[in-house]
Amino acid sequence: MKCVELAEQFGIEHLRLTERPHPELKFGEVLVRVRATSLNFRDLMTVTGVYNPKQPLPLIPLSDGVGEVVAVGDGVTRVAVGDRVAGIFAQGWTAGEPAVEKVRTTTLGGPLDGMLTEYRALSQEGVVKVPDYLNDEEAATLPCAALTAWSALITHGQLKLGDTVLVQGTGGVSIFALQFAKAAGARVIITSGSDEKLERAKALGADEVINYRQAPDWDKAVREMTAGRGVDHVVEVGGTGTLAKSIRSVRFGGHISLIGVLSGRTGEIDIAPVLMQNIRVQGIIVGSREMFEAMNRALEQNRIRPVVDKIFALDEARQAFGLMAQGGHFGKICIRID
Repeated sequence: MKCVELAEQFGIEHLRLTERPHPELKFGEVLVRVRATSLNFRDLMTVTGVYNPKQPLPLIPLSDGVGEVVAVGDGVTRVAVGDRVAGIFAQGWTAGEPAVEKVRTTTLGGPLDGMLTEYRALSQEGVVKVPDYLNDEEAATLPCAALTAWSALITHGQLKLGDTVLVQGTGGVSIFALQFAKAAGARVIITSGSDEKLERAKALGADEVINYRQAPDWDKAVREMTAGRGVDHVVEVGGTGTLAKSIRSVRFGGHISLIGVLSGRTGEIDIAPVLMQNIRVQGIIVGSREMFEAMNRALEQNRIRPVVDKIFALDEARQAFGLMAQGGHFGKICIRID
């Protein structure tokens, strides 16, 4: 089978198209003919060695992919041949609270081989049927980006009709957060450094937009837009470079979902406002299979379509990662596996 792997050292330039033997099914496993995959920022950090410099190589990257079940091993009852499924990000986290043993060593795309391959053997417990109305590329965006946004706003954030949400940027998680928030009846303020991307966000339902290049003190703009109150929720994807402004943007007793580290992982933060204003800062690590299935029901009910910005071929994996590194995308980047 064809696959893309990181063979001997980290770096986008070291990704290579190669071949491996077809997987042999063990008890309880299913064989998925992968049709489409999608990229997350974590995948870029993994390939460049930033996420885990001790990651053993070779590695097939990408945690997110969707395909058709073409064979099942003994003992399989959850899915059948012909079902269209996605692998869940943490293969060991099917339900309940996250735990080290459920997550740390069971994630696809590192430390486990990922989905950038023609065929992938997965446990029947680690796959989820995807909505029929979505095409393969759209469905491939669900396991991490969509579920992270869902976990942030719905599972942990308990988003309510009439809430106001601040969304940072227009990447995969952020666009899903916009879509979920609007479906829940919330008001959405979104930031970007591109007027073109902000116009696209408005077309998806964003109520207010802020170009942070033109308004570097965007937290003040958020306060003005909310009559001084602040937003109920912040989808924080920037990290330490933006967290202080997020704290100043959220209301007394509000909620910040800490998701990304695009602007940095370390730095000094004044935590006094968090304490004095009863702000909840919640780290988000995707979600369980149970959450994934709940999200899929909401997707089907609201007919939400993921935003796929660009689709690459399997032999264009380096170009796909290059686009991710440039930050030039709106929504998701996908790789088609024909």
